[in-house]
Amino acid sequence: MPFALLKYGLSRCHPAREEIPQTPELKPSYDVVIIGAGGHGVSLAYYLAKNHGINNVAVLDKGYLGGGNTARNTTVIRSNYITSDSIQFYAKSMRLYESLANELDYNLMYSRRGQITLSHSDGVSRALRLRADSGTFHGECNEILDRKQIKELVPTLNLDIEGHPILCGLWHPDAATARHDAVAWGYAIRACERGVELHQRTQVTGFKVEGNKVVGVETNRGTIAAGQVVQCVAGMSSIVADMAGIKLPIRTYPLQAMVTQPLKPFLDPMVSSTAMHCYISQSGRGELVIGGGSDPYELYNTRSTLDMKESLAASALEMFPFIGDLKILRQWAGITDMTPDYSPIMGTSPLDNYWLDAGWGTWGFKSTPASGYYMAQTVANQVMPDMIKPFALDRFYKYKLVNEMGATAASH
Repeated sequence: MPFALLKYGLSRCHPAREEIPQTPELKPSYDVVIIGAGGHGVSLAYYLAKNHGINNVAVLDKGYLGGGNTARNTTVIRSNYITSDSIQFYAKSMRLYESLANELDYNLMYSRRGQITLSHSDGVSRALRLRADSGTFHGECNEILDRKQIKELVPTLNLDIEGHPILCGLWHPDAATARHDAVAWGYAIRACERGVELHQRTQVTGFKVEGNKVVGVETNRGTIAAGQVVQCVAGMSSIVADMAGIKLPIRTYPLQAMVTQPLKPFLDPMVSSTAMHCYISQSGRGELVIGGGSDPYELYNTRSTLDMKESLAASALEMFPFIGDLKILRQWAGITDMTPDYSPIMGTSPLDNYWLDAGWGTWGFKSTPASGYYMAQTVANQVMPDMIKPFALDRFYKYKLVNEMGATAASH
């Protein structure tokens, strides 16, 4: 078998198919310039071309396709949020995810797993019951499980953690996972098939602003004219917006995670603990994916730290004591763009033709389809759809916040 694979790989009769085109030369102008080739940027490009017939689009990225936070998350997809605005938005994203592999004709390794958020105190239990009722009101599947039901769902879970016994849990059966980079690849491939241009290694260095519009996007490969500009740059949101003279209420924090060596499957649902500030899931390869809260300091850096590794390992061991002998395979970090109310900023900006897709913090991956879908409507029609109006930048001036602080046990 190894020799057959080697022979096939070296054969000129069977070259690898290049589904993602090579970076072309920049054209003088585009109808839409999208900054950021992560999941949000390429999903926006795809829906602009597919749903609105706008394909004179350039997607620019200083790195490579899906190389930022899209490649640095823990692949959780869910809708069990607090506010009605968020529940409805993320529910739409979940529905799009369910059929996305078929739509893109690309294997996203989508897997419905369910998520249980554990409570260790009476206060958290009341909050989880409220979230369950809110989700049910909007047609989403959420219920409260008692200790016996939790043990039946996750037999290996330690219910009697010293000092933090588990009282109940919020069960969200529709929660799922998907391969994060495959989502970006699938959207990019289908967008490029419809005429969109993907420009990797193309860094935006500034903007030419005349009056109240951006008339040019300056890059390391030259300046291009743009009818509309959209920024989808995750942790770099405030920096890119500042180039256009826009101040955003965003601060950037590192977010770390790690995976262990693989072992026999034992954990189907994703488990999240409020007291432990830790969540755990098991990948299709058997690895335990372990994550927690954001680092408590601002930093534009994706390095990992020993103290976070120790903290995550200690919390994971409290919940699953038998995993103590597992080795950690790798650890990584992303940079998250956090807003004061833990909700995103979508839609209009102070400039007439500059659109924002920012402030996702730790919710970015799960929102990828819905963000692209509704931002495409916004750019194409120059009007924000009702679904995303609550997430507009001006909510901070009007003090109409969409407060999702505490929407989960940890930052994911």
